[in-house]
Amino acid sequence: MSAHCQLTGRKPGFGNAISRSHRRTKRRFDPNIQTKRYWLPSEGRFVRLTLSTKGIKTVDKLGIEGTVARLRGRGVKV
Repeated sequence: MSAHCQLTGRKPGFGNAISRSHRRTKRRFDPNIQTKRYWLPSEGRFVRLTLSTKGIKTVDKLGIEGTVARLRGRGVKV
Protein backbone atom coordinates (compact mmCIF):
# COMPACT_ATOMS: atom_id res chain seq x y z
CA MET A 1 0.00 0.00 0.00
CA SER A 2 1.52 3.30 -1.00
CA ALA A 3 1.32 6.22 1.41
CA HIS A 4 -0.98 8.24 -0.85
CA CYS A 5 -4.53 9.48 -0.17
CA GLN A 6 -6.97 8.93 -3.04
CA LEU A 7 -9.15 11.89 -2.07
CA THR A 8 -6.84 14.65 -0.84
CA GLY A 9 -3.67 13.59 -2.65
CA ARG A 10 -1.56 13.68 0.50
CA LYS A 11 1.74 11.86 0.12
CA PRO A 12 4.98 11.56 2.08
CA GLY A 13 7.14 14.58 2.76
CA PHE A 14 10.92 14.37 3.00
CA GLY A 15 13.36 16.09 5.29
CA ASN A 16 16.21 15.53 7.69
CA ALA A 17 16.45 13.71 11.00
CA ILE A 18 18.78 15.74 13.17
CA SER A 19 20.66 13.85 15.87
CA ARG A 20 21.80 15.25 19.17
CA SER A 21 25.25 15.87 17.70
CA HIS A 22 23.45 17.73 14.86
CA ARG A 23 24.28 15.19 12.13
CA ARG A 24 21.63 15.13 9.44
CA THR A 25 20.26 12.01 7.76
CA LYS A 26 17.36 11.81 5.31
CA ARG A 27 13.97 10.77 6.65
CA ARG A 28 10.42 10.48 5.42
CA PHE A 29 7.27 11.98 6.98
CA ASP A 30 4.41 9.61 6.12
CA PRO A 31 0.77 10.78 6.27
CA ASN A 32 -1.64 8.82 8.44
CA ILE A 33 -3.10 6.55 5.72
CA GLN A 34 -6.00 4.21 6.49
CA THR A 35 -7.79 1.68 4.29
CA LYS A 36 -11.50 2.16 4.83
CA ARG A 37 -14.50 0.30 3.48
CA TYR A 38 -17.72 2.21 2.76
CA TRP A 39 -21.15 0.94 1.73
CA LEU A 40 -22.26 2.52 -1.55
CA PRO A 41 -26.08 2.26 -1.52
CA SER A 42 -26.61 3.37 -5.12
CA GLU A 43 -24.56 0.41 -6.40
CA GLY A 44 -25.39 -2.03 -3.59
CA ARG A 45 -21.73 -2.80 -2.85
CA PHE A 46 -18.79 -1.84 -0.70
CA VAL A 47 -15.95 0.34 -1.96
CA ARG A 48 -12.50 0.27 -0.41
CA LEU A 49 -10.67 3.60 -0.30
CA THR A 50 -7.14 4.47 0.81
CA LEU A 51 -7.57 7.72 2.72
CA SER A 52 -5.69 10.01 5.06
CA THR A 53 -7.43 10.92 8.29
CA LYS A 54 -8.34 14.31 6.78
CA GLY A 55 -9.80 12.42 3.80
CA ILE A 56 -11.96 10.36 6.17
CA LYS A 57 -13.30 13.57 7.72
CA THR A 58 -14.01 14.89 4.22
CA VAL A 59 -16.03 11.75 3.39
CA ASP A 60 -17.99 12.24 6.63
CA LYS A 61 -18.77 15.81 5.56
CA LEU A 62 -19.60 15.23 1.85
CA GLY A 63 -21.07 11.75 2.12
CA ILE A 64 -19.81 8.67 0.29
CA GLU A 65 -21.94 9.30 -2.82
CA GLY A 66 -20.50 12.79 -3.35
CA THR A 67 -16.99 11.57 -2.66
CA VAL A 68 -17.21 8.73 -5.18
CA ALA A 69 -18.66 11.11 -7.77
CA ARG A 70 -15.74 13.51 -7.18
CA LEU A 71 -13.19 10.69 -7.49
CA ARG A 72 -14.75 9.37 -10.70
CA GLY A 73 -14.79 12.89 -12.12
CA ARG A 74 -11.00 12.96 -11.70
CA GLY A 75 -10.67 9.56 -13.37
CA VAL A 76 -9.90 7.47 -10.27
CA LYS A 77 -11.19 3.91 -10.52
CA VAL A 78 -13.45 3.10 -7.53
